[in-house]
Amino acid sequence: MGDGRQYSNMVRRYRRWHELSQAELAEKVGVSRQTIANIERGNYSPSVHLALDICTTLNKTVEQVFGSEQENDQ
Repeated sequence: MGDGRQYSNMVRRYRRWHELSQAELAEKVGVSRQTIANIERGNYSPSVHLALDICTTLNKTVEQVFGSEQENDQ
């Protein structure tokens, strides 16, 4: 997955695109708002299960949300 900061902004971008607050996304995936905030800042790497839940909620693939910047540019 690479450096957390490479994918952190993609979580924020897709969350905002879906017009979800951090609290709303957190509730949908069963974690705290602080966990989502830390993922977005690159301070926390989610488990595979949590990453899949986030991607499903955002209707994106794991590669789109958590891939490297090079993968996201393609």
